Amino acid sequence: MSDREVRVVEQVNKTLFLGGKWREPASGASFAVEDPSTRKVLCEVSDAGERDAMEALDIAAKAQPDWQRTAPRERGEILHRAYGLLMERQEDLATLMTLEMGKPLAEARGEIAYAAEFFRWFSEEAVRIEGGFSLSPDGKSRFLIMKQAVGPCMLITPWNFPMAMGTRKIGPAIAAGCTMILKPAHQTPLSALALAGILTEAGLPEGVLSVLPTTDPGGITEPLLTDGRIRKLSFTGSTAVGRRLLEQSSGQVLRTSMELGGNAPFLVFDDADLDAAVDGAMLAKMRNIGEACTAANRIYAQSGIAEEFSRRLSERMGALRLGRGLEDNVDVGPLIDDKARQKVQDLVDDAVNLGANVLVGGGPGDGPGHFYRPTVLANVPFAAELSRTEIFGPVAPVMPFETEEEVLRASNDTEFGLVSYVYTRDLNRALRVAEALETGMVGLNQGVVSNPAAPFGGVKHSGLGREGGRVGIDEFLESKYVGIGGL
Repeated sequence: MSDREVRVVEQVNKTLFLGGKWREPASGASFAVEDPSTRKVLCEVSDAGERDAMEALDIAAKAQPDWQRTAPRERGEILHRAYGLLMERQEDLATLMTLEMGKPLAEARGEIAYAAEFFRWFSEEAVRIEGGFSLSPDGKSRFLIMKQAVGPCMLITPWNFPMAMGTRKIGPAIAAGCTMILKPAHQTPLSALALAGILTEAGLPEGVLSVLPTTDPGGITEPLLTDGRIRKLSFTGSTAVGRRLLEQSSGQVLRTSMELGGNAPFLVFDDADLDAAVDGAMLAKMRNIGEACTAANRIYAQSGIAEEFSRRLSERMGALRLGRGLEDNVDVGPLIDDKARQKVQDLVDDAVNLGANVLVGGGPGDGPGHFYRPTVLANVPFAAELSRTEIFGPVAPVMPFETEEEVLRASNDTEFGLVSYVYTRDLNRALRVAEALETGMVGLNQGVVSNPAAPFGGVKHSGLGREGGRVGIDEFLESKYVGIGGL
């Protein structure tokens, strides 16, 4: 590691953040955080256990009444100051993220800016929490509708967007007046710990936020969710884990929002602008090394342009430079670990065994890290496992189709429904297909849909609720109805 990299890691407090104070875990345990591009240990981080989790819950429950009475403007100003600090320290925070997660530095810079926007957006929403007042239909009473904080929240974030997934949950929780316990992924705890420090500098009161890195997520989440004092769970991660958390939440009838797995179809019709479609496919496939729930997982190209589209996509993918994310001119970093890389290889092997052609890539990259070469597979049969499984890597499978009806059936033939992408110049087809696709979001002639000002979320097994946009804060608010008589 360079002197700068060492400095960036050293400036992060690596103990538990319990209600605004940095503390060693009750067990004294710690775990190693590795650089996935070198497999070398970056540092040791405190490892939270059940006793620490319950202490964090005691703190959150005690702080909730006073925090929810804090003026909305004050909560918004805290978020706005935190937005400024994130942007001011963008370079160091991006470097930290690249070290623990692997994405190229340019992408990490982009994530810090994206993460900061959630704080800016919800700083403005804090003062726009509205209820209502109306006359009953029979005219004999009045209806007063109040919006109040749901209460202490459990927030669970993944490793692939370690800063943005934190701010996307913390932002609306602060704006609504909720206390929080954040459990970051054990692979990437440093970004979350750095964020806790920034929020403290921004003036977040003690007791409002705790951050619990842990290698035993089940050991702390289940007791928290079954205790009865947590009133809201917000989770981003796999569908399998989401199902288990929903089961654990059912006993206390918790409010839940879930952003789960994806299997995004990317539809390119014969009449599409092919240059734009290839550009969009590169964005939708290769954002975050393909390790994104929104990544194009199944690329359907209509038969008239399938060969040319595959050729152009292969040229672009083959030109990408693989390497450590902090090196100059690197386009593609390592996958998070060897398990992830082996999964990608197994999916590629299955497709090839069923008749797919490897146009570029198709195997691991060189070096000690968890690298996998950008890959394009042509003529992938619908029976291939990667048509049903989230790839989470830099592999673009191209599947030819003939008709609109055929591709819609294939696109919707999945338990997932997060996002889809459509490229066509035909306005009627664009609207018709967008309406027919069973996903919570559609990118129409664009390869990126994520935006803090828009509601993010899926249908079917891709999740519950929405994050971002004007509705994002509603997930952290309850509506209370007061009936007023005798007027």
